[in-house]
Amino acid sequence: MLIYNTTFQVDINDARNFVIWLTEGYMPQVEQHGMLKNPRLTQILSHQESDSECFSLQWEVEDSAVLHRWHTEQGMKLNEEMMKVFKDKVVGFPTLMEVIK
Repeated sequence: MLIYNTTFQVDINDARNFVIWLTEGYMPQVEQHGMLKNPRLTQILSHQESDSECFSLQWEVEDSAVLHRWHTEQGMKLNEEMMKVFKDKVVGFPTLMEVIK
């Protein structure tokens, strides 16, 4: 089992709209696609800055092949949509983790 995490740093003025966009648009679309499962959205409390908020979105995924397939079939399109909506107000970076226990 792998955990696919994306950490987002969001301009403070856009943070509320970003969370709404994630929870009402992005996450339901990913869940409907069916390759990534059990989403968890959290706000990162450490490393806070006065002009931004940080969030972590985690998904469970069977293996890296499934993740790659999801990325090419859906992930790139959703990322493009995010960039159209939020432009340079959101920066995200992914981390792939393996569950040990």
